[in-house]
Amino acid sequence: MQLRVRTLDHFDGLELPAYQTPGSAGLDLPAAVAEDAPVTIAPGQWRLIPTGLCIALPDGYEAQVRPRSGLAAKFAVTCLNTPGTVDADYRGEIRVNLINHGPEPFIVRRGERIAQMIIAPVTQIVWWRVDTLDETARGAGGFGSTGV
Repeated sequence: MQLRVRTLDHFDGLELPAYQTPGSAGLDLPAAVAEDAPVTIAPGQWRLIPTGLCIALPDGYEAQVRPRSGLAAKFAVTCLNTPGTVDADYRGEIRVNLINHGPEPFIVRRGERIAQMIIAPVTQIVWWRVDTLDETARGAGGFGSTGV
């Protein structure tokens, strides 16, 4: 699949997101913050980080913005609203809502890979109101109903 991308002025000099290995599902998104103005995220705080990228997804697809496991494991930095959905009809800048759950301030520098983006198919449904649903072994069992 080819994906149309428009880069904004603050993306200049950065590389387009890429799959880091042949088996990677996600493309790593870079931080398009100013070289001389990194963004500091204090413990417990969150910031919207620009990527400088706008995309045109085909109908029937979404882009999911997810945390990078390395940032979460090493610094306790992750994404809020995970996965964040970029709808097929959205044409604005993709921004990543990072939160710092760690004990130290986290500094986001220009070009740092801050999240991953996965392109996925979307199915839209039509509601069909019924009086009963089919029976299953689980039934209405919810949280914890299947044991530990």
